[in-house]
Amino acid sequence: MPAKIYYDKDADLSVLKDKTIAILGYGSQGHAQAQNLRDSGCNVVIGQRPGGPNYDLAVSHGFKPVSAAEATEQADIVNILLPDEVQADVYRESVRPHLKPGDVLMCSHGFNIHFEQVVPPQGVDALLVAPKGPGHLVRSEFEKGGGVPCLIALGEGASDKTRQIGLAYAKGIGGTRAGVIETTIAEETETDLFGEQVVLCGGVSELVKAGFETLVEAGYQPEMAYFECLHELKLIVDLFYQGGLNYMRYSVSNTAEYGDYTRGPRIITDETRAEMRKILNEIQTGKFARDWILENKGGAAAFKATRRINRQHQLEQVGRDLRRLMSWINAKEV
Repeated sequence: MPAKIYYDKDADLSVLKDKTIAILGYGSQGHAQAQNLRDSGCNVVIGQRPGGPNYDLAVSHGFKPVSAAEATEQADIVNILLPDEVQADVYRESVRPHLKPGDVLMCSHGFNIHFEQVVPPQGVDALLVAPKGPGHLVRSEFEKGGGVPCLIALGEGASDKTRQIGLAYAKGIGGTRAGVIETTIAEETETDLFGEQVVLCGGVSELVKAGFETLVEAGYQPEMAYFECLHELKLIVDLFYQGGLNYMRYSVSNTAEYGDYTRGPRIITDETRAEMRKILNEIQTGKFARDWILENKGGAAAFKATRRINRQHQLEQVGRDLRRLMSWINAKEV
């Protein structure tokens, strides 16, 4: 059955007219959604602890941030846009005690609600509105008069009124200009985690590193390996983005297309697909969520060590030097 997709005509911003929306966290999604909502005429309050760059950024954008508890107290709609790993503690300490019957508790990624780290109290509906793009794009597309596609999902037992609030919220951030797809919190959470781990972050990162290492070990210059295995990946992804796999294959040489068909399946093998299914099962059963929650309970020592090791990889060192020569790409360094 085709997905249900909503557009501008399906959403009524007046639903939010007498509502106060709390945005908890002024990071990537928080800064974009808050500004777009304000520009759409909504009443927005920011919950952001002082002392950090996000607090100062909110002030520079004309907001007066307050504590998460105070923002929740003021609001009818509370959207938790903090990092996944801190949401549960902030919710228990600062949000849950201040929710009132009739409030709506929102998120833009269902991790904590799906895995029951955040459990709305009786009388409070759960709602997900998830832009399918980073915050800077949510903001820049809105300013251009466009929008980023969104997902919408309701928590168990949520009313149609909450759906209307979600559609109005999506319209307020520009989502209905591009289309809002109805899903479930479980589907959003599980597919998002799977995509990140198997393709978008984990899969691509390991493929790039393995290709780079293979060429360098064979005696090729690291700079050549960097260009072939990382730099040019953007060209291919842009073609995917514009027209799918067919357009990419149409755009590259016949030699590249032949190599795609005949050698690609030797990289993504039946063993790889079996591991993908295993990873999906770990997501569905909560094993990944448990591992990540426990990692953070222990101070995230292994996570931080792995991050440090990967930042020192030869691929990163070579890339840093080469990107300095390419002023046109607006290089970013961590």
